Amino acid sequence: MAKTLGRFVGLGLRYRFALLVLLGLLAALGQAPNDLWPVSIVALAAVLAIHSTAVSPRQASFYGWSVGLGYFGFSLRWIIEPFLIDLARHGWMAPFAIVFMASGAALFWALASYVAARLAPRSLFMLALCLVWVEIARSLILTGFPWALLGHIWVPTWLAQAAGFGGPHFLTLLTVLAAYGAAQFFFGRRVMGVLIGAGFFAVAFALVPPEPNEPIAEAPIVRIVQPNAPQHQKWDPAFRNIFLRRLLDLSAQGTAPDLVVWPETAIPSLLHYVEADTSVLVEAAQGAPLVFGIQRVDDQDRFYNSLVVLNGNGEITDLYDKSHLVPFGEYIPGGRWAAQFGVSGLADVIGGGFTPGQGSDTVFLPGIGAAVPLICYEGIFAEEIARPVQRPRLLVLITNDAWFGQAAGPYQHLAQARLRAIEQGLPMVRAANTGISAVIDAHGRIVQSIPLGHAGAMDLALPRVLPMTLYAKWGDRPILLLLVLLTFGAYWGRLRNDD
Repeated sequence: MAKTLGRFVGLGLRYRFALLVLLGLLAALGQAPNDLWPVSIVALAAVLAIHSTAVSPRQASFYGWSVGLGYFGFSLRWIIEPFLIDLARHGWMAPFAIVFMASGAALFWALASYVAARLAPRSLFMLALCLVWVEIARSLILTGFPWALLGHIWVPTWLAQAAGFGGPHFLTLLTVLAAYGAAQFFFGRRVMGVLIGAGFFAVAFALVPPEPNEPIAEAPIVRIVQPNAPQHQKWDPAFRNIFLRRLLDLSAQGTAPDLVVWPETAIPSLLHYVEADTSVLVEAAQGAPLVFGIQRVDDQDRFYNSLVVLNGNGEITDLYDKSHLVPFGEYIPGGRWAAQFGVSGLADVIGGGFTPGQGSDTVFLPGIGAAVPLICYEGIFAEEIARPVQRPRLLVLITNDAWFGQAAGPYQHLAQARLRAIEQGLPMVRAANTGISAVIDAHGRIVQSIPLGHAGAMDLALPRVLPMTLYAKWGDRPILLLLVLLTFGAYWGRLRNDD
C-alpha cells in the first residue's frame, strides 16, 4: 500500500485529479440502479488511504472536492433530464445544471477533508466521521438535498433494516466504517481491519429477520394506477384527455378495491373545475375512495401542488398541499421579484411558482385510516416524515418522475421511498406517473410494482404495520449523539498521540 500511495504522490496534479474523480465515480456505482455496493466500499477505502498523503488541509480539501466531483457527477447525472423536456427553452441549462450541482455538492466533501486534516492530520477515522457530518449538513442546508447519500448503497441489502434504528445517517456511518476497516486491512493492519469487519457484520446479523410476505386476512385492497404520460405530452391539449381517459379506464377495471391511488398532478386541470362534477371520478373508482394529485388555486391566486382524498359520494374529505417544494423547479427563491427579470422555474405556474402548504401532516382514508401524505420530492427527507400521536396505517407517496425520463433518477427515488418505509415501520403505496409505482412493505421490500415506462394498474393487499421503530420515535437524535462522542474521541486520541 505504501508503494501505491507513493506512486500517487509522485503523479502530476492533472493525473491525481483524474484518478480522484475516477474513484468518486466508482464510489457512486453503489447507488441505484447499479447497486454495486462492494465497489463503493473499496473505492471509499482508497479515498481514505489517499487522504493520509495530504500534506496540508488545503491539499486535503482539493482531494475531497475532486472525489466529490466524480461521485456527484455520476450519481446526479439524471439532473439534466428535466432541462431536455423543453429543449428550445431550457436545453442550454443542462450542462450548467450537472456541473453546478456536482461541483457544489462536492464542496461538502472538500469541507470534510479540510476539517479532518485540521483536527487530526492524516487520520482516516476522522475523515470517515467528517464525511458523515457533511452528509447530514447536505441534507439540511438551503432546504436540504439528501440525494445519493453514502448510506443509500445498502437499500437493496438486508443491512438497510438498520435505518429503522438510526435512519439514513446511521447507514452512512456504517458505510464509512466499512470503508475504514477495508483501508486498515489494505495498510497491513489486518487485526484492526478484521475487528472492524466483524463489528460491521455483527450489526447486520443482529437485525431482526424479515417476516414472510404473507397477506393479512381481510387487508384493504389498494389499486395503484400508472398512466405513463411522458412529461412533454402530459400538459399538451392534444394528449392530456387521452391520459385522463387512461386513468379512468384502468381504475374501472375488475372488482372494486378499497382504495384507488393516482399519481401527482394526475388530473391536468385545476381542482375547482373538478369539484364542479366528480361523478366521472366516482364512477371510475367504483365507489371506492380515490386519492389523486392535482393543482389548485386559492382565493388569493396562490397555486398549490395538492393531494386530494375523494370519497365514494364524490365529496372531498381531505386535502394536503405539498409543503417542501423543489427550489428552482416548483418555486424560485424570491420568485415574484425574480419573475420581473424573466427568471422562472421548470414547473412555474405563475410568478414565483407554487406556495408551500401549511396543513395537516396526515390525511384520513375512508375505511383504511390515517395516512402520511408525501408528494414527490418530500419522500427524500427522512427527518420531515410526520410523527403523529396516533400511529398511521401507511405512507402514501404520489409522484411524477416523468421529469427524469428513463435515467437513474426514478430508480434512486424509489430506493429512498423504500428507506422511508423501513424508518417508519409502515407500508408505502407509491403511485408514479411513468413509474416506478409500487407497494412497499414495512421492511422496505417491493411487494409488487409497475415497471418504468409502462401504463397499467395493480391491486394488492395492504401489507402489515410493524411496531414503531426507534427512528420513528427519536429521529436523528441518537445518531447525532453517537457522532459527537466518536468525533470527540477521535480528536482526544489525536491530542494524546501528540503528547
